[in-house]
Amino acid sequence: MDLSPGQQKAVFAVVVVVLAGLGIYLLATPHGNKSPSASPSTSPSAAPSTPAVAGGSPSGGSPSAAAPQPSASGNVNIYQWLPFTQQSLGQAAAVATQVTKDYNTFTYTENVNAYLAPMNGLISSQLAQTLKNGYTTLGVAQARTSQKQVSSGGASISSIRTFGSGSITFVVTGTQKLTSTKGTSTNNHQYAVTVTGQGTSWQVYDIEPASAGNF
Repeated sequence: MDLSPGQQKAVFAVVVVVLAGLGIYLLATPHGNKSPSASPSTSPSAAPSTPAVAGGSPSGGSPSAAAPQPSASGNVNIYQWLPFTQQSLGQAAAVATQVTKDYNTFTYTENVNAYLAPMNGLISSQLAQTLKNGYTTLGVAQARTSQKQVSSGGASISSIRTFGSGSITFVVTGTQKLTSTKGTSTNNHQYAVTVTGQGTSWQVYDIEPASAGNF
C-alpha cells in the first residue's frame, strides 16, 4: 500500500535530517571496494568541463509501510517507513557519490575506456553507453585534448528527491576542479542521481542536472 502524498512529505522531511549525518559519515568513512557487481558496457559521456548526462529514469513507486511506534525513549525508527534498511541506504548513497565523483574526473591523456574504468560495476550498461557517446563526441574530445584538460571531481549527498521499492534518486552536489591551458577553475553542480537495486547491490541508472531531474 502506497503512502499518501502527505505521508511521503513527512517521511522525506525526516530522511533529509538523516542524510545530513549520512553525508558526513560517507565523507569520513571509507566504503571498501567501489566495484560491487559486474561491469557495464564501455565508455562515458561528458563534456570537457561537464561530462554529458544521461536521460530517462526507472520507474519506482512510493514505499509502503505501517506507521512505526515510538520507542520507550520517544525516538522513532524511520526505517520502518522505508523500503530499505539503514545499511542499504548507506550503500546506495556511497555508489551515488562515487559515480558522481568519477563522472567529473578525467584527463586529456586517457581514452574513453580508461575514463569509464572506475565506474565499472557501479553504472548500468545503458548509462555506460550514454557516457561513452558523450565523452567521444568530436567537439568535446577535441577541446579536451587541445586544451589539455585535467578534471578532479568530488561529491556529497544533499538530499533524497524520491524513492521506491527498487530505486532512489539522490540530489548530489558534485565539485569539479578543472585545469587546462586556459587556467584553473572550480565549479559546483547539483545532479539528480538515480540508483537502482536492493540490499547492498546498487548501480547508477541515470545522472543528470538536478534542475532537469525527476520530481
